[in-house]
Amino acid sequence: MANISKVTAKAGAASCAATRNTRQRALVLEAVRSLHNHPTSADVYDAVREKHPSISRATVYRNLNVLTEQGEVLHIPVAGGADRYDFRCDCHYHAICRECGVVYDVEMPSEGLLSSVRDTHGFLIEGFDIIFTGLCPDCANPKE
Repeated sequence: MANISKVTAKAGAASCAATRNTRQRALVLEAVRSLHNHPTSADVYDAVREKHPSISRATVYRNLNVLTEQGEVLHIPVAGGADRYDFRCDCHYHAICRECGVVYDVEMPSEGLLSSVRDTHGFLIEGFDIIFTGLCPDCANPKE
């Protein structure tokens, strides 16, 4: 009988932990969706912490990884800078300013590109990332 109580207690604790993680994950997802500027993980942490000061940085970062794996948010790697996250998971591209790091969404059709790669190489495409780099308007034309 004592073993059943221990198992029940452990199951209850696990259930609470799963619920807590689900709530924390929802908070992280809400933050990414509310920040329309392709936030860094630090930006997401700051946004979540404003409303929930007890949340840890590790919890936010872990949940960003889970949300990325689940396809709920898009991870944008930034060479030489902080990686970014996007609430849009539809087919679109990004342009990153090499000077200030701002990230813009780029809308353009992908079908011609995919057909070209398929036709030229016979490659079965399962996924791709296209990131343009250059200078944003503010960095290209600095106001003195």
